Amino acid sequence: MAVLLFHLRNVPEEEAEEVRRLLDEHGMDTFETRAGFWGLGVAAIWLRDQNELARARELIDDYQQALGERVRREHDALAARGETPTLWRRLARQPIRTLLLALLAIAVLAITLLPFLWLYS
Repeated sequence: MAVLLFHLRNVPEEEAEEVRRLLDEHGMDTFETRAGFWGLGVAAIWLRDQNELARARELIDDYQQALGERVRREHDALAARGETPTLWRRLARQPIRTLLLALLAIAVLAITLLPFLWLYS
């Protein structure tokens, strides 16, 4: 019986492709399901042979550990060069977009709180 191996919801396509390639290179018999048009299904990679679950899980865990270390190194390199994304850098790079998003947040907050303020006065 097939067993769920790897959820694909909110997974970047690059990471999903690397996991597919990793499983394929190690001869894992898998298939994939999509969430569908309305998103009601399960987007995932499934393993056909339940007996290979421990080996497949170990491969994915090792991959994710290496991915985490690589991303941390990249972030540390950006921080060392002073290029990590911050609110001020985004504001300097995209001032109109940042200000519009701030105005949108203020508008949502105002719409949410105004009925309560009217009840109080």
